[in-house]
Amino acid sequence: MKALQQPLLPGATLGVLGGGQLGRMFSQAATRMGYRVAVLDPAESGPAAEVSTHHLCYAYDDEAGLTKLAELCDAVTTEFENVPAQSLRFLQQHVPVSPAPDAVEIAQSRIREKTFFVQNNIPTNHHCLVSSSAQIDDAFSQMSGKAVIKTTTLGYDGKGQQVCNSADEMRTAFESFGSVECLVEDFVHFDLEVSVIIARDTNGQTQVFPVAENQHRNGILDISIVPARVSSTVCATAEKIARQVADSLDYVGVLAIEMFVVGDDILVNEIAPRPHNSGHYTIDATDHSQFDMQVRMMCGLPSLPVQQTTPVVMLNVLGDLILSDHFSWQALMENPQVHIHEYGKAAARAGRKMAHVNFTGSDADQLLTAVNQYKAQFPGVFS
Repeated sequence: MKALQQPLLPGATLGVLGGGQLGRMFSQAATRMGYRVAVLDPAESGPAAEVSTHHLCYAYDDEAGLTKLAELCDAVTTEFENVPAQSLRFLQQHVPVSPAPDAVEIAQSRIREKTFFVQNNIPTNHHCLVSSSAQIDDAFSQMSGKAVIKTTTLGYDGKGQQVCNSADEMRTAFESFGSVECLVEDFVHFDLEVSVIIARDTNGQTQVFPVAENQHRNGILDISIVPARVSSTVCATAEKIARQVADSLDYVGVLAIEMFVVGDDILVNEIAPRPHNSGHYTIDATDHSQFDMQVRMMCGLPSLPVQQTTPVVMLNVLGDLILSDHFSWQALMENPQVHIHEYGKAAARAGRKMAHVNFTGSDADQLLTAVNQYKAQFPGVFS
């Protein structure tokens, strides 16, 4: 395993596996800080390639492409968790890689993720594994009358999962997923959802970003409100759990932990070994963004204290909005509270993340009202 011998400073070349919007924002942060960026992405063009120094157009498991990336770069990271762990292990023989392949591999499988939580005393909801229709009745009987069935791999943004009120509903969902191995979880009647972004450096020091309160629509993040409207007790518990997760993984990099709030208790839902949609508010509302921290962590630089500089509400801009009749970038650009982050994707389509906008100001409740008033202009899009 190749390890950093000393911190990487501006002028070094940083590699990223993945060419989407997270890679784009990573590249923008890195180049602003004086680094060069090489993106490995099988697409001929894309959000990250547009703003990077080098674009290697190879499949994520192409050894020739991975070799070229290792030769170009002084360190490598990833913008998404479904890059093959074996590719990260191959790169790790030649160049420092963060986060570590083992941490990424845990996040790639919902059952490995849940097993990790249990083994490390991280609170989560009751769950079990099913691999055949014959196991459905027993699995549902272990739940509290309502459950969620999820494919163990490749599910994101609400895909590969369904809420079920009966064993028959679960069986139908299981079969619709192709009868692949699935995780069954007890449904959590949560008060709200929050997430924590944490940066952990090579010395094990951590910095936690302010807790975000998240609202989803059709399984996709709709808005994040920061500071979250939760008690100081809940915030402290969320931050403590985030540090517990990062330390248990011996993590280096930026990690997102999504959680359910139930009263004063918290249950961890899932983790993402990378910057996260719910952390996009940090670009305009904290003194160091999650992408700044991703650069620093992979370069072996110390994590820095993070301070929120303004209340913020982040709104995800999906293709549904852009394709609607009355959408206008101009209207957003004329609003002094709005900061636009467009992802450079070639075509809008329903459910596709095209941009996000951060509404900043002096009062989070007023910002939330402004966001809801904006959304109300597009009946049917946000319902």
